[in-house]
Order: sequence, then structure tokens, then C-alpha cells
Amino acid sequence: MGKPALLACDWGTTNLRAWTLDADGQVVAHKEFDLGVSRLAPGEAAKRFEAEVQPAFGAQGLPAILCGMVGSNLGWTVAPYADCPVGLDELAACLAPVEAHGAWARIVPGVRSQGLAGAPDVMRGEETQLMGWLAEHPDRRSGRRVICHPGTHAKWMLVEDGRLVRFVTAMTGELFAVLGKHSVLKSEAPANDIPAFEMGLVAAGEGDALAARLFTARSRVVGGGASAESTPSYLSGLLIAAEVAAVPRLLGIAAHEPVVLLGDERLCSLYSRALARRGVAHETFDGEAAAVAGLFALYSLGAAR
Repeated sequence: MGKPALLACDWGTTNLRAWTLDADGQVVAHKEFDLGVSRLAPGEAAKRFEAEVQPAFGAQGLPAILCGMVGSNLGWTVAPYADCPVGLDELAACLAPVEAHGAWARIVPGVRSQGLAGAPDVMRGEETQLMGWLAEHPDRRSGRRVICHPGTHAKWMLVEDGRLVRFVTAMTGELFAVLGKHSVLKSEAPANDIPAFEMGLVAAGEGDALAARLFTARSRVVGGGASAESTPSYLSGLLIAAEVAAVPRLLGIAAHEPVVLLGDERLCSLYSRALARRGVAHETFDGEAAAVAGLFALYSLGAAR
């Protein structure tokens, strides 16, 4: 491990993860900050970055690269979307410059794709993890790949020869949160009941008639004697399985086409259960490592321009 050469940040809606990397892209130090852009006032992101993030690493003179919602209208500055199909080179060419103690600093653009019903689909942050995963091994940049990034707004991405050609977003995580807090399904119980989760996987069917299937989360309790504490786990299984069954079809993905799960280990493990039940081959990869690799790869290309 060498000395710090780059400050890399994944700055999202709820928190900020930051790393210093050496000249080879290896992590030197890592810190997290309770500075999600949803909590910041307009213009505050730049001030907090200079006052808190850079000094925490002693990184005032280092170049910096940032991805995520910090590049949205909630963040530091709007980094315009790059349109699909897009690869590492195109993203690096679109890095948005910002000022930070006079050092080289750039924000990764989000990506826009053809969406559903005539509306575009968009992402910010997931594209950096995807590009990092592709950059980690050259063989991943050939052929066709299906990538699922679980999360509040899960992304299903279709990659061909190293370029993101199209994606679809599923608001599964947000729907789970809203139903669990503001509906007849609300509960304070943790979603850690695996048998109930598995029942939810079965109840999802092919992901059709979701509004009707969701009511089973209530009827199984009030009419069938199931434990109310099992509702969050059942609901989680139902929503994830409905997504896994229905969303890939929107991208023209075949029923048993292999899937790469990229993201948080706990969430990926839940999606893994849903995919396994459908007989879909899949592998899981760490999203944080991919984010670091993506930020370093984009910096390496961007700084050379």
C-alpha cells in the first residue's frame, strides 16, 4: 500500500462513503459521514466537503472524484446524464468539474436510458459500481451480461461488450419501506424471519397482479392465523420475488439467463434466494469494492484528458 494519491467518494441520499486511494487504486483509508444530500441545504455540499471530508483525511491537496446523488439537483452541482449505450470512456469524458481547495475535482455523471411508457429511466451511483466491476476483470467486458443492483431503487442493467445499453429501475426497497410504515401492513418487527420470507417468494408467483398479491400479507394474519411479526419478512419476499420474476422481461432477458448480483451483501443474499427458487444461475459481488474500482478507473481516464 502506497501513500494517498486520490480522494474517492460515493455520496448518496442518506450518507457519504469516502476513501483515499494510492497510485495503484488500493484503499489507504476509509471513513463514512452522516452527510446524505437529502439532509443538506442548497450549496452546503461544497462547504461540508471542504470543511469536513477533505480535512478528515488530510486530503486538501489531493485530486478528488465523487459519484452518486451529489451530482443531482439535491447535491453539489448537476452532472448531466450520459445517455445509453455508455461505457467507461464515455463516462470519463463527461465528468463534471467542481472547485475544492483548488484541487482537481470531478463528479461522475448519472446515466439515462430508454424507459417504460415513453419516460426515460435514470441512475446516479450504480453506473460507477457497474463500471468498476467491469474494470476489475477484462473478460467481463466481452459478451452480454445481466447485472442486478438491489437497493431502494433496484437497477436491472443489460451490458453488451462492456457498455451499458439499457436498464430498468424497480422501486422495490422504497415500496417495502412505505408499506411497512404507512399502510395496513405496517409493523415494527424486523424482517429476519426466513420461513416467512420464503412464503413470500412463493406468493409472488410471476410478479403479476401485485396489488392483489400484496393483500395476502394482511389476509394471512387476520384470516389465517399467521404471526403479525412475520409480515415484514413475508412482504420482503413477495416484493423481491415479484421483481425478480417480472422486471427482467422488460429488458428482453430470457427466463434462465445468468444474473450478476452487485451490491450490499445482505440485500444480495435475499435476491439470491429469489433467483435460486426460479432456477436462475447467479453470482454475487461486493458493491463497495466495485465502487472504489469504478471511481479509480474513471479518475485514471478523466485526469489524463
